[in-house]
Amino acid sequence: MLDYTPITVDISIFEEYIQTTKYSLIKNSKEKHHFVDELINFIKGLKINSIQNITTLEEVVHSLTNNTNRIWYKYSKKVNITKDFKAWWNDNCHRNLDIYRKFK
Repeated sequence: MLDYTPITVDISIFEEYIQTTKYSLIKNSKEKHHFVDELINFIKGLKINSIQNITTLEEVVHSLTNNTNRIWYKYSKKVNITKDFKAWWNDNCHRNLDIYRKFK
């Protein structure tokens, strides 16, 4: 005689967020150079010699974080993430596609 015991399992299914856009800097673009230059200048200007306590350190780190984000979004560009990587796609392609969409 065989004895069987039913087993139940709860599996939680969460809605998955799939990122469709991201911010990026175009390799060797003037925006990338401006981003790097502005970030370097900001970091050089940080007053790290006056860090005497945790509060001052937190303020410096907070300032670094906020300004890095500000500089990143100033020079980066929002791009769509697709399954196909298009290394050949550039600003001229964007401009021409916009013109096409506008005038058909």
